[in-house]
Amino acid sequence: MPATVKSDLHIARDAKPLPIDEVAAGLSIPADALISYGTSKAKLSHDFCESVSDNGNGKLVLVTAISPTPMGEGKTATAVGLADGLRHIGKDSLVCLREPSLGPVFGMKGGAAGGGYAQVLPMEDINLHFTGDLHAIGAAHNLLAAMLDNHLHWGNGLDFDVRRRTWGRVVDMNDRALRHLVAGLGGPGNSLPRQTGFDITVASEVMAIFCLAENLADLKQRLGKIVVGYNNDGGQLRAAELGADGAMTALLRDALQPNLVQTLEHTPAIVHGGPFANIAHGCNSVIATRSGLKLADYVVTEAGFGSDLGAEKFFNIKCRQAGLAPAASVLVATVRALKFNGGAAQASLETEDLAALEAGLVNLQRHLDNLKAFGGPVVVAINRFTADSDAELALLADFCEAQGVRACLASHWAEGGAGAAELARAVVELAEGEVQPAFSYPSNLSLLDKIETVARSVYGAAEVVAEKKSRRHLQALEEAGYGDLPVCMAKTPYSFTADPSVKGAPSGFELPVREVRLSAGAGFVVVLCGDLFTMPGLPRSPAAERITVNGNGEIEGLF
Repeated sequence: MPATVKSDLHIARDAKPLPIDEVAAGLSIPADALISYGTSKAKLSHDFCESVSDNGNGKLVLVTAISPTPMGEGKTATAVGLADGLRHIGKDSLVCLREPSLGPVFGMKGGAAGGGYAQVLPMEDINLHFTGDLHAIGAAHNLLAAMLDNHLHWGNGLDFDVRRRTWGRVVDMNDRALRHLVAGLGGPGNSLPRQTGFDITVASEVMAIFCLAENLADLKQRLGKIVVGYNNDGGQLRAAELGADGAMTALLRDALQPNLVQTLEHTPAIVHGGPFANIAHGCNSVIATRSGLKLADYVVTEAGFGSDLGAEKFFNIKCRQAGLAPAASVLVATVRALKFNGGAAQASLETEDLAALEAGLVNLQRHLDNLKAFGGPVVVAINRFTADSDAELALLADFCEAQGVRACLASHWAEGGAGAAELARAVVELAEGEVQPAFSYPSNLSLLDKIETVARSVYGAAEVVAEKKSRRHLQALEEAGYGDLPVCMAKTPYSFTADPSVKGAPSGFELPVREVRLSAGAGFVVVLCGDLFTMPGLPRSPAAERITVNGNGEIEGLF
């Protein structure tokens, strides 16, 4: 471990990245396929992404985690470290990640560029505006909202029922004041007065469509299917009927090209798309993943939060729609997260507590069971922290061995790829066979039965308690022909239940379903559980209070 512990930002700032065209050349990407954003990042052109479709297929490795704690447990860093570790042992690898949202960056969770000596560069750019993809997604979403309002202003020729509008607006920031608003005040020239609200951009259906689209043509078709509300006869009004799909596609044309960057150790990284796993499907873009699989022998990707959220949707939504199949899955676990799930107070997690760790192992067990049910081999990556005692690490390793699962101690945060070499070797060994993903439910199951299946088999619930309004909506969606869609469960990431205070691996509880939303273009039905908000709020002491620019023009306080 380095003698002096540096912040993530200072580690990144001290790095010497290669020119991005050199990184591309290492993947046999020609210079004319790059749209450069300075010297350290570039987009891969649409034509190039289409042209590599006949190349060989790499092995896809999914990185997920146990139930997280508010401190963050280093899942993205593990994905980056594993990709570096594969290169360290002589394998051709690449990492595919999501783009960070400004909401968590300035709020509590932080960015999504990894940490320590397992980061992607340029860290500051990636965690802030990057190449502008999220802004383009927000603009496309809000363009559709504006065109709907404009249609109403000029006579409502499609006989839209203004009481049944389902399309609001978005902004990429945590701002609880925007959850519920009254808009259109000021007289007839300022639209119709109504109650409305904002979601965070990463919760937008446009974001989900962006990440699931196969190409520009598919993107436009999916955008046209977005349902913005209903007419007075009960029929659906779609974006295409408003003539918005073409302009939305134009706004997203450049953004849909994947972003190529690199890790601290110059491993290629494609960072593209950023849906939240507790609200949407939580995976990077299909275009990025497929391109990566054509460019490297091993592609490491992550799914947001734990196996109950990101991994469940990775299999049931992304793999189902895109025909992907991971060769192996990595479950990230930390001693401190397991102690937290075993009842230890956050303030005491730096102190050895074998009893709390043993009590929290039920959480690891549940996540292991979930991944085994999804199909394919699993390895546990123990992301090591300096406060972990030898006795705690031994207890965790012994538990994994008793479950018939290999556990690898990983120190990539402090040592980079070398610290993930053991994990990389285990992944290579596990990824030798051919694997077909096992979905939680068949497509022809009813929507309510799909919800109940995930609640019972993945979360451990005994019953789904859906409000009458939600049940009626589910029935209406079935009758409208959407019954074959997968469900996208939206709930707290901190618990298997809908209550973030319930730790461990509870069972026999009720899962409350508050609301159901159709995402016709994305191809799934969103199910809001408990008190989850699609527009988060800032914590009491947001990270934004500590971020500034110093006298040299350098950003300070960014992790």
